[in-house]
Amino acid sequence: MPFLIALVGIIGAVYYWTNRARNARDVAGEVMDMANDVRLAARRFGFKRQSNLHPVESIEDPRLAIASIATCFIELDGLPTEEDRKRLTIQLRSRLRADADEAQEMEVLGRWFMTECGGADPAISRLSRKLYKLGGAEQMEPLIDILKQAVVSDLSDKQRDALDDIQRAMRIR
Repeated sequence: MPFLIALVGIIGAVYYWTNRARNARDVAGEVMDMANDVRLAARRFGFKRQSNLHPVESIEDPRLAIASIATCFIELDGLPTEEDRKRLTIQLRSRLRADADEAQEMEVLGRWFMTECGGADPAISRLSRKLYKLGGAEQMEPLIDILKQAVVSDLSDKQRDALDDIQRAMRIR
């Protein structure tokens, strides 16, 4: 009888550790997929990372800068809901004339730029300055249109401050 209890215990332990190893493999695969998504999105937009230059300074497409600012903007008020993300994607597709894959890749790169800048606040300031360099103050109109439609609730204090930062960077004030 003790032999059967030990055998059941060993089988249970093997099953437990096998499942843990399988879960760890799945998590590692998901992390690799996320890194691959960023890499593929960057390649699609012709983004090339230079060792002595911040990634935001390598942006050459004003649409990518607008999408990145909008992605950071909705994350200022905490983690965005699935509805917030869908509204943003719809706005990116309609206002920037992007297809579904391109809009999703813009959002992925926007989140990556945000992490490279150390958060949404510094990312918005840096991306706004870059957007001004790329297209001047006339880029403000499509950006504001996207932000108005993507955020349907009242603006938080952080979002109001971010709008002020954007206006300063675009030299509107």
